[in-house]
Amino acid sequence: MNIPTFFTRATLPLLMLGAGFVLNACTEDTDGRPQIKPGNPVASAITPDSASGGSVVTLKGTGLGDMRAIVFEKQSVAAGFQPTLNTENALIFRVPDEAAGGVQNITFTNSEGRTVSVPFRVLAYPTITDVSNYNFTKGSTVTLTGNNLEDVTAVKLSGTSTVAKIVSKEKKKLVLEMPTTTVGRATLDITNTTGMMKTTQEFVNVEQAYPIFLDAYATGVTDASWGDAAAISTKEFKSGTASVGKNFQKGNWHLIGFSMPGLAYSSAYTYVSGWIKGASADYTLYLTTDAASVGFGEYIEKNKIDVKANTWTYFKIKLSDMDFWSAGKTLKQIGFRIKGPDKQDETFYFDDLILVK
Repeated sequence: MNIPTFFTRATLPLLMLGAGFVLNACTEDTDGRPQIKPGNPVASAITPDSASGGSVVTLKGTGLGDMRAIVFEKQSVAAGFQPTLNTENALIFRVPDEAAGGVQNITFTNSEGRTVSVPFRVLAYPTITDVSNYNFTKGSTVTLTGNNLEDVTAVKLSGTSTVAKIVSKEKKKLVLEMPTTTVGRATLDITNTTGMMKTTQEFVNVEQAYPIFLDAYATGVTDASWGDAAAISTKEFKSGTASVGKNFQKGNWHLIGFSMPGLAYSSAYTYVSGWIKGASADYTLYLTTDAASVGFGEYIEKNKIDVKANTWTYFKIKLSDMDFWSAGKTLKQIGFRIKGPDKQDETFYFDDLILVK
């Protein structure tokens, strides 16, 4: 190799290193986005043209490179997307869960501020994840928690024309005033601007049920507890104004019992239901009756109810799934036992105990 006289062998490595620095300085840092020059975006198709939150959508067209923002028109909800999936002719993104329902434009903006808008229908059916109470009486209020509830237009008892009054509505919460009805139990048909959905939760009309304890012992029902007597509490209740509480003494294997006037067997009754307020720890309670195939007060595994500590637990159990009421027997006693308690006294509260047809 011929080296010019004004370079020495010692200076050559330094020059080569310097050239490397110049080349590196000319290389553009990237964040993983494809190096596509943004153009004038034109949309040719969006697939699908309607979808619910979380659904994957593809926009096709030209000049779609280097998109930086996707915004749904109603309430200006931004959609997340993965820039590395962008191409000049396609962009993949998801409908945000927060998107409001109905027809609206989606606006796409690239790094140069150029935009394209495409009409799209967000399917935002109502969803219900929790309820304040499964039981109702005429005029009582029930709060439903879920999503897409701010544009609810109607709520009725499924299979009927009976309408519940909408007291208030928000994105995540719907408050209803329950109607007068002779229906014993029903799901709810909830309609918003997207359409109608039927709740998985079933609601029970207490006024059409056979009462054992509501705000007081039902007519002919009295306390028949083992150990300490049960006592009505106006401080703890799930519905109305009162519940009935029972102290289960340490090691005494107590039972809260309800003596009934005598109810002849009827296959029309399909559920036993109620609310139980838990004690200081999680416990399993065993429901027992004198109309079961075994004796009153026995621990029957298929009659157990798991109750969380310091929380109101709802139960509605099919009688056909329990050893509760043998055909031909008259129901005169119902009770709840726990094994123990072994460490300390524990108090449970019971409300809205009913038999449901």
